[in-house]
Amino acid sequence: MPTRSIPRILFLCTGNSCRSQMAEGWANSLFPDRFECVSAGTDPHGVNALAIRAMAEAGVDISGHTSKSIAECDPDTLDLVITVCDHANEHCPTMPGMTRFIHKGFDDPPRLAAGASSDDEALPHYRRVRDEIRAYVETLPSLFPDNGSVR
Repeated sequence: MPTRSIPRILFLCTGNSCRSQMAEGWANSLFPDRFECVSAGTDPHGVNALAIRAMAEAGVDISGHTSKSIAECDPDTLDLVITVCDHANEHCPTMPGMTRFIHKGFDDPPRLAAGASSDDEALPHYRRVRDEIRAYVETLPSLFPDNGSVR
């Protein structure tokens, strides 16, 4: 088990472009001293501009985030992996040690907004998922009642 003073959580999605980035942003904004949170993807392809915009509207700046591969994460440093899309859950690599896994899938904003004719028309989909992710992230402390081991 990692020996840090606070748990390290990885939010994993396919592209590490939207949902996992939002989750990382919320977790680091809401619990900056309680958890160390990062995000990655099974097939990363850049941070989504509308995800950045939706998070900025909520007061969370993820514009400096980069899209990372799961291969860039040292599994020995993770206490918990939360997959936020079904594809990542189905294709998540096996990790050694005591790393725990939770799946909490969210709708894919780019897919929901595929028929939108403008960014303004697409944004409501991003906002809804952003708010659902925030509500879930707010429950993270219940997973670490002693701020160390995963319940």
